Amino acid sequence: MNTKIKLAWAVVVAAGLAGGAAQAQLAYPNKAVKFIVTYPPGGSSDVMARIIGKQLTEYRGQQVLVDTRPGADGAIGME
Repeated sequence: MNTKIKLAWAVVVAAGLAGGAAQAQLAYPNKAVKFIVTYPPGGSSDVMARIIGKQLTEYRGQQVLVDTRPGADGAIGME
């Protein structure tokens, strides 16, 4: 299995686990969720984040914004 497929599965599993944990807190967050992608727009990471963001928006009813911040070898947005 190549690296892109492994990364895709890791993101899907992480999103699934986060969705289950967040379900207990129905009122949180009360504003749009920002999903930061640390790679340039139009790449595979950006496309995957937008697909996941759309699915999360539909599933949770909470708007998910995808924010691309390329640079610094992927270290931007890591807080």
